[in-house]
Amino acid sequence: MNNGKTEGIMEKTELTARLEQARQYERQHQTAAQERPAFHVTAPVGWINDPNGFSLFQGEYHLFYQYHPYSSLWGPMHWGHCKTKDFIRWTWLPCALAPDEAYDGQGCFSGSAVEQDGKHLLMYTGVREREKEDGTKEVFQTQCMAVGDGTDYVKLQENPVILADSLPEGSSAADFRDPKIWREDGRFYAVIGSLDGDGSGQIALFSSADGTGWSFESILDRNQGRYGKMWECPDFFTLDSRQVLIVSPQFMRAEGLEFHNGNNSIYFVGSYEKEKKCFLRKEARQIDYGLDFYAPQTLETADGRRIMIAWMKSWDNDLTPEGAGWSGMMTVPRELRLDGERLIQNPVRELETYRRNEVRHAVRLTREDGEKALDGISGRVLDMTVELKAGDYEVFQIALAADSDSRTLLVYDRKRATLTTDRTWSGLRKDQVCVRSAAVREREGKLKLRIVMDRFSAEVFVNDGETAMSTVIHTDQKAQGIFFSCDGTAEISVVKYDLEAEGLTF
Repeated sequence: MNNGKTEGIMEKTELTARLEQARQYERQHQTAAQERPAFHVTAPVGWINDPNGFSLFQGEYHLFYQYHPYSSLWGPMHWGHCKTKDFIRWTWLPCALAPDEAYDGQGCFSGSAVEQDGKHLLMYTGVREREKEDGTKEVFQTQCMAVGDGTDYVKLQENPVILADSLPEGSSAADFRDPKIWREDGRFYAVIGSLDGDGSGQIALFSSADGTGWSFESILDRNQGRYGKMWECPDFFTLDSRQVLIVSPQFMRAEGLEFHNGNNSIYFVGSYEKEKKCFLRKEARQIDYGLDFYAPQTLETADGRRIMIAWMKSWDNDLTPEGAGWSGMMTVPRELRLDGERLIQNPVRELETYRRNEVRHAVRLTREDGEKALDGISGRVLDMTVELKAGDYEVFQIALAADSDSRTLLVYDRKRATLTTDRTWSGLRKDQVCVRSAAVREREGKLKLRIVMDRFSAEVFVNDGETAMSTVIHTDQKAQGIFFSCDGTAEISVVKYDLEAEGLTF
């Protein structure tokens, strides 16, 4: 996209009526800060799901998200918008996209963003629906673009820029979505999720010289029925001299503790043959083993780090409290690296600058202690590391967000080598999935658990990030207790910090 064309598009800055309506609604109905997480991204009001357009633009990090401002339920998808300089303190920006054109009237679905020539380019999936002569409806998903200045965005007159008929014969026009765009060697590239002729997921690779005219390059990868069906929200990037493909498959079946039923988020590590436009990969692994994690997206920071953020919720478990003005949040952004074939993920280092009120304990825990409280160890907005150093026990347990009525349990079964999150007693009033386990391993007889809590969530990072588990908990905020227990004896150390990070402003 040349400078002249980009500048010409940006001369048109008037907002459509539907976009202005969304912006006015979010200004008038935003929920109070104390009613939402302190530093995890939520919308000012309404529903959010997938992170979109996670990108560096003019020295700041922008995050868009799938957004329905008018209720706490999924609805016609808009793009909400916020930005940050450190991934912890976020500033809400006005709604960026609304479904207001013929090609996206049923939704501006997920996509991504890139900076080019001082402009911010958004690439997203437009959804349109058409009624057939027999009264049934057919859905078309196409790829569209908008360009903006970091606040206001204008859709290209050339939209849609990619149609499903550019895919191999038999590919679905109804399931063709979630472009991830990047620039490399002077060209634009995008990977897009699709369904092939037999109903299996595939990832299509496209390229463009100017961001407007796109050409099909190859089918980068296919699932061939192995990992669910449709592969949503692909991301394709280099990490530690290896190539990584992230996808979020639908309709998976559980396999041991590695995959669970329904929507998963998985990654492949491999190599990319640029000349053949081919990705050669190993077996898949789960990204996060908790109850709430989907549709992750990454960016590269100005200092070369790869940062990932995801939707901290599950499609099949709607944990929106009755009467809440908002629904859905993002994970804490995580730094990624590889250890062999394993993805290592830890909260961004910037989180540590918000630590306050350090409390340390080194204790010998016994069965007779029952549930043991430690002085200064409590709260719902915190960063705590617990290290199990030695002992004669089979089960060790931490109760989080606990009081006489509620608790969420983190249970380490040493004999089975599993870590389990259990929110059965977190205050839920619906029959929802509450328990999930991950395989973990001790290192030299020790297990290290870092727990980041933010009012309505708990994210656990095992052994410096080799396993992650994310869980939403809508327990009443009065439940501040943290208790430790085991069925024998255990030597443990605990380091806990409060986090002072009220990070969302409008």
